[in-house]
Amino acid sequence: MTETQLAGSGGWINANLTEEQVKKSKLVPNMDKHFLASLEKLDTTKMIKHFCKQCNSEFNGPTQIQIEEKPNEVVANGLTLIERGQYTCHQCNSIIGEYRVFQKSE
Repeated sequence: MTETQLAGSGGWINANLTEEQVKKSKLVPNMDKHFLASLEKLDTTKMIKHFCKQCNSEFNGPTQIQIEEKPNEVVANGLTLIERGQYTCHQCNSIIGEYRVFQKSE
């Protein structure tokens, strides 16, 4: 596991990631920045700390997770969006970042 800072639109989350997750979190292979949106839902036990831009505060531990909906929406041939959600701040409930969970059909 590697501790990695993942950028979201409203802040960041530091989390312990597998090497595969670290690779997926980079939108461009040789880029130093890592992004929340490129990963599926993070396990809250892997979150170390997070920062909210709205209230300009850093917190130890995981964010709140709010499941927006379970759409079961076909987004491409053989790919279905099965969950959409948000990582939110404990203090002000602002969105720190978002995630999407997809399922491949055979």
